[in-house]
Amino acid sequence: MKTSDFDYHLPPECIAQTAAECRDHSRLMVLSRKDGAVEHRRFYELCDYLQPGDVLVCNDSRVIPARLLGSKVDGGGKVELLLLRRLDRGVWETLAKPGRRLKAGARIELGTGPVVQADVLEKTESGTAIVSFSDEEALERLGIVPLPPYIRIPLTDSERYQTVYSQEKGSVAAPTAGLHFTPELMCRLREKGVYFAFVTLHLALDSFRPVQVDNPQDHVIHREYGKIAPEVAAEINQARVEGRRVICVGTSVVRVLEHVARANGGEMKAFDGWTDLFIVPGHRFQVVDALITNFHLPRSTLLMLVSAFAGRERILGAYQEAMRLDYRFYSFGDAMLII
Repeated sequence: MKTSDFDYHLPPECIAQTAAECRDHSRLMVLSRKDGAVEHRRFYELCDYLQPGDVLVCNDSRVIPARLLGSKVDGGGKVELLLLRRLDRGVWETLAKPGRRLKAGARIELGTGPVVQADVLEKTESGTAIVSFSDEEALERLGIVPLPPYIRIPLTDSERYQTVYSQEKGSVAAPTAGLHFTPELMCRLREKGVYFAFVTLHLALDSFRPVQVDNPQDHVIHREYGKIAPEVAAEINQARVEGRRVICVGTSVVRVLEHVARANGGEMKAFDGWTDLFIVPGHRFQVVDALITNFHLPRSTLLMLVSAFAGRERILGAYQEAMRLDYRFYSFGDAMLII
């Protein structure tokens, strides 16, 4: 297996720059794992594929205003920090730009009246910077909701990059499979007998970057913080005992569920901690029966995960058909249901 096995060419015009006007009017490609059959629908038709008793597991993480703009105290050069994960009170791992010239010991000033000081404590081997902030509470006021680098049109409404059920602050990128849901669609699904369960996984650096090494097994995935409540674990276990489907809304949900199942002999348990599970073809799925997801970047860990679930050739073939039919790709793009 090579990273190049998960490469494909995507014309720039296929990358969605803005969200669909109505969340649930995005297109929905339905892919069968059994025979590779493909159907083309709209997301609001999701009800046609779900059954009473199905459990839809969603990630309720909320994107924080993680992009911070400031200047160095020594020299006055502009600096941009992207908050990746909280390590302690006031201490964050960040992605700094420009990163190479920002050394340990550097001080950055953010905002005006009052100014927040950011001190670079250390640089990590992966190139990130550990930064201490003088006023952590002020970061939400000073920060900007970050968008992936392939989206070049500024947001006019920051809530459009949040799921309608987002609750737990902590992500630097949205769990984008959930962006297609509306309160009305969720209501219709519940009326049909579909259950919703919510877990948390705060998305970090690997949501943005492709795998750079030739062998995927040599890629070091960044840890992400997650939580599963005891009652959610019990609900998923009960569904599996009764033969009801567990359907993950997004790859982030797959990762946290599979991490917990792997650590507990296939059983779901309450969880509060970190995961660095990297799912590639060959992974034996223990919890997931179906998956709702978007169309992912070439050479990305997310593309490798969906290839592990549905088969690499089947996924890449579906992506070619999606391009031929003008589906919209990436964060603000269309959706895929893999059943």
